[in-house]
Amino acid sequence: MAAYVPGEQPAGGGYIKLNANENPYPPSPEVVRALLAEAWGSLNMYPDPMSNAVRDRLAKRFALSRESFVIGNGGDDILTIVTRCTLSTADTIAYPVPSYVLYPTLADLQDCRRLEIPYAPDFSIPKALFGNPAQLTILTNPNSTGPAVSTTEVKRLAESLKGVLIVDEAYVDFADENAMELTGKLPNLCILRSFSKSFSLAGMRVGYLAGPEALITEFMKAKDSYNVSRLSIVAAAAALDDYDYMLANAARIKATRENLRSAMTEMGFKVLPSQTNFLWATAPAPGAKAIYQALKERRILIRFWDREKLRDSVRITVGTAEQTNTLTDALREITGAANV
Repeated sequence: MAAYVPGEQPAGGGYIKLNANENPYPPSPEVVRALLAEAWGSLNMYPDPMSNAVRDRLAKRFALSRESFVIGNGGDDILTIVTRCTLSTADTIAYPVPSYVLYPTLADLQDCRRLEIPYAPDFSIPKALFGNPAQLTILTNPNSTGPAVSTTEVKRLAESLKGVLIVDEAYVDFADENAMELTGKLPNLCILRSFSKSFSLAGMRVGYLAGPEALITEFMKAKDSYNVSRLSIVAAAAALDDYDYMLANAARIKATRENLRSAMTEMGFKVLPSQTNFLWATAPAPGAKAIYQALKERRILIRFWDREKLRDSVRITVGTAEQTNTLTDALREITGAANV
């Protein structure tokens, strides 16, 4: 197996950290207040194994039943639950590539077959994904390179499959569309979301899956007994109670994203359309690796993969307006655009 390699987490401070798609803004003040109150009260007790405080709020938010949701220790925990339930050695997992690099690791853990289907240049759903025979298909939408496909196309894909379809919407609060409206209307479709990105709770590790009650009931059987901590449950519930705070921060990030995209394009980067909180771009001279290293020397971290087909690209998280200004000044200097 090849281990999943996360974005670098520097031990010291003083970095502008734009390499892990974290939200640059703090969580809602209501989250902090709720955490402080909980920390003094009941940490000696096990958490609610079903995370019903979160499920009930999600049910109200999306006009679904409590039984339509399973809560996990981040989206990765949900993906582990799903692969445990759907895949064995003789089975197949299908997904387009490039996409979230954890999917191959999960496949290897289940010792199952992989059906990796390359995206077209426009990042539409590959034709070969429709009607594929896999027991589990995963579509990251928006994709981990930035672009998104329409809800209509998601529905068409689900209807073409006999196996389970998971639509990974980790970045959806930065997008123009989402597929939550399809929840419960198709027997094989589930929507995966995370509190890490838009809710600024990456450190609390909370994710959820929405889907038909019959499927969610089966996924619950493979969930670890107490998979979400008391503090994480409290934080997620408080974040949902202050939903407008999240929406305001998402709007700020989207506006900064467009400013960064414009600046990078002027410098010669070929930037993919983005419906996320990051930009994926093919780098101009002196090249992706050199740009990554030069930024790191300036204590600015971005994501670079020293792997085939990815070595000419960088991924940059959208930070605050101030962080973005510092980044673009550095990029102009590194690429020579400041002297043009």
